[in-house]
Amino acid sequence: MRQPIVGFHLDDEGDWVAELACGHGQHMRHHPPWQSRPWTQTVQGRAAKLGVQVDCLKCDRHEPPADWAPEGVRARQQG
Repeated sequence: MRQPIVGFHLDDEGDWVAELACGHGQHMRHHPPWQSRPWTQTVQGRAAKLGVQVDCLKCDRHEPPADWAPEGVRARQQG
């Protein structure tokens, strides 16, 4: 299921995680040459990706939202 990116946060290893509207997160790693996402390295690059829709495999598997999800997202998921 496609979900828009609503924000970003760093994980414990320093990799960027896209926060999705559904309450799930998806890593957006930049580890060339295997994963090339140079836009993750700047505030402007990440801001340009807000609203972009990505495939959320966790939604496809009907997993509950992540702990970091904003209260409004959790309420929509539970309601």
